[in-house]
Amino acid sequence: MKKMYFIAIYPPQNIIEEINVFKQDLATNFANTKALKNEAHITLFPPFDREFELESDILDAFQKINTDMSPFEIILNGFGSFPNPKNPVLFVQPEENENLKQLQLNVKEKFSFKNYTFNPHVTVGYRDLTYDNFLKAWEVYQHKIYKTKFLVDKIVLLRHDGKWVQIAEKMLSGK
Repeated sequence: MKKMYFIAIYPPQNIIEEINVFKQDLATNFANTKALKNEAHITLFPPFDREFELESDILDAFQKINTDMSPFEIILNGFGSFPNPKNPVLFVQPEENENLKQLQLNVKEKFSFKNYTFNPHVTVGYRDLTYDNFLKAWEVYQHKIYKTKFLVDKIVLLRHDGKWVQIAEKMLSGK
């Protein structure tokens, strides 16, 4: 049996709740409910599927990710979008961050089987967001001010069991 997995950074609960306000706004005013199913996060490695019997290999690879770096701050500042007409995405935008890029490269070193472009973001609206509703929401969100910051001190591995559940975490261990 196959299971889905992914690797992410989660902000603290208070920021997850602040971002949920935006997701709720999109659900109420722009008919976009899918984003409400997942807590706010930054994806370091996108969802992939593997045979459940191979989970120990995934856990081993996850534990081998180089996290020998000091915890670092991420600043979330304003909103961005991927205006793809077939699959538009509205998100909270992290500021450029070299530590985040390095951490993602360290993840990719151990999970290199999937080629993808790293565009760090915290999704607010996607999947069932129509392009028309995306354009209306973007009118509101492109100038909306939202700024916060949080400390990244660990990464997490999640498995999809009807919903995403954390199955492992690895702390950043500063030098």
